[in-house]
Amino acid sequence: MATNLAINDDLIKEALLLGQQKTKKAVVNEALTEYIQRRKQIEILKLFGKIDYATSYDYKKQRAEK
Repeated sequence: MATNLAINDDLIKEALLLGQQKTKKAVVNEALTEYIQRRKQIEILKLFGKIDYATSYDYKKQRAEK
């Protein structure tokens, strides 16, 4: 999908230097990938303390069965 974006040139230049990318497209793709990963991590962090595990679950036993 072709898209025209008005992106701050200073940000692109800095990202090119920091990420050692060769093209603006590569910088934008990597930035989007990192953005998505970060947002998914934030959602996972929100689950901490909200999941109850069965106290009878024996993970060592399951590992031994493999």
